[in-house]
This record gives sequence, C-alpha cells and structure tokens, in this order.
Amino acid sequence: YTSAEGGGRGIGLAEYDPATGRITGSGLLAEVDDPSYLAVHPDGRTLYAVNEREDGAVTAVRLSDHRVLGSRSTGGAAPCHLSVHPGGRWLFSANYGSGSVAVHPVDASGALGERTGLVTHATPPPGPGQRGPHAHQVVTAPDGAHVLAVDLGTDTVYTYRLDEGAGTLVEVSRARTRPGAGPRHLAFHPGGRHAYVANEVDNTVAVCAYDPGTGRLAVGEPQSTGAPPGGGTGANYPAQILVTSDGAYAFLANRGHDSVTRYAVEAEGARLRLLGAVPVGGDFPRQIAFSPDGGLLFAANQRSGTVSTFRVSAGDGGLRRTGEPFASPVAVCALPL
Repeated sequence: YTSAEGGGRGIGLAEYDPATGRITGSGLLAEVDDPSYLAVHPDGRTLYAVNEREDGAVTAVRLSDHRVLGSRSTGGAAPCHLSVHPGGRWLFSANYGSGSVAVHPVDASGALGERTGLVTHATPPPGPGQRGPHAHQVVTAPDGAHVLAVDLGTDTVYTYRLDEGAGTLVEVSRARTRPGAGPRHLAFHPGGRHAYVANEVDNTVAVCAYDPGTGRLAVGEPQSTGAPPGGGTGANYPAQILVTSDGAYAFLANRGHDSVTRYAVEAEGARLRLLGAVPVGGDFPRQIAFSPDGGLLFAANQRSGTVSTFRVSAGDGGLRRTGEPFASPVAVCALPL
C-alpha cells in the first residue's frame, strides 16, 4: 500500500533464484497507487494491478519496458482482487468496499478498455457483524464459462456466466456459507469438480463440490485451519488458499497465527486432511503464491514488510523455509513469473 505509513512507491521488482529461493531486489516496475493485488495476462506480456482506493481502478503495465498503459475505473470502492479470463480478452476485479464485480475488455496491446460490466451483491443481506457486501475475490472456473465471486460480507459465493461477446456477467447461482463465516478466497482443484474456501471471520476452511455444467457450488462442512486464534486479536484471519498443480496438496496462509497450513488432498479432491502448519517467518501473511514450476512458495507478510520463500517438497508437500525473508515495504502481494 503506497498510502500506508512506511509504504512503497508502487510495484516493486525483484529476481529470485529457482535453486535457492533467494530474492534480490532490482528496483521499481512502475509507480502505481496502492497496488494491493496483481495478475498477469496469459501471454505474459502485461501485468495488471488494482488501485485499492475509494475511487477504485485497475491499471495495466507492459512488462517489456515497464510502461503504464493506463488505468480504468472499477465503478466501486477499494478493489482488492483481480484476475484475467483464460482467453485473455477480459479482466475481472472485486470491489471490496462496495461489494461489486467489474469487467473490463483487454485489447491486443494488453491495455484496458472502458468497463463493460458491473454487478453488485445486493442480496442476501449482510452476515453477522457486517454492514454490507464485501467482494473479496473473482476468479474464472476451470470450465472457462463461469466466473465465481467470493463475498465476505454476505457469506456467499456467486456464480456468473460470462457473455464473451458483450463482456457482461449474468448470475446463475449462489452458494451460502454458514452465517458469519466471512468467505475470503477460493481455490479450485485441477480436476475442476471441487474447490476450497478460506473463511476469514470464523477461522475455517470448507471443501466445496462444483458442477462445471451448471456452475453450481455446494459448500461443505467447516474444517480447521490448523491454527488457533492468534495475533493478540482473538482471531486468526486465514487469507489465501492454494492447490498444487497435481492436486495433491493445499496450503493456507494464516495471518493471526503467522503460519502456512498444509493439507493432503484426498478422494480426487473431495477431502482435505490436515497435516500441520509451519511458521511463515514474518508478520501477517496476506497472500501466498507458487513459482511457475511449483517448486517454491512465496508469502507476502504485510506487517513485517517481508516476503518469505519456502521450498515445496515434491514427495510430501512439506515446506522448508529458504534463507532470510526479503524486505519489501508493506508487502501484500508477491507474483512470481
């Protein structure tokens, strides 16, 4: 967050050694306001960032020469997540402050056009302790036809069908978590028939069944995050969940407990078995990400301003921290390419 005390100047740039996991800073990619989440175009040429401010926006940056290709309004407040459709023609963003999801076209250069779609989570009513909807993530399902939006405020995951001609979203179903769960982030199993939801408020995860034909999601029973309430606040605040490319293991970032939990994925994706948690080596791990080959896991630690690196064991999915964390001001998202 550039607007936070001790924040950076935008999107930092670094290199990492795939063999050792060592990160070396190499300057600034671009000066972008509050770029709290990042995504890359499928062709690898353009990077996209949210601008998490009251007048929310999304910004495109060309990677070859670090040129900012422009910003577009998301039509909402405090966008905190974005993703690119696998076809590369549409960008989705989630407005946390206003509980809405925006769609922008992507042209051949990677630049963004004016917004073509905006849906607001007006129903159901907010969950316990919430004052309104809070869209926290938007992601395309493996089938490519459906877009799922996770809303912490309404305890709901919304499924939309994407009209690829018009760039609009039409709701097809809703999946409710238990009241007060506060779903934050979802990750699909590579088989495409199961997904896992991290619930920020009640400190749980849930296995979900997914129907690729209809886009319907069915939320299962809450399970342990492997972490007790911590951080002195009485809450663990689980953040991002990831699944390995072979579907064998899942990992969850715990911000209150400052740890990463490991699960074995069983029954072709239908079951998570808790294996344990390891210290992240930083404070408040907001986001985790795999290296492209899956051999490393990076954790962006917001309060300590660091990025921790772990070697992921190919045999049992075990995590081994590699060296000292890399210093990065108010690190909230690491995107290894």
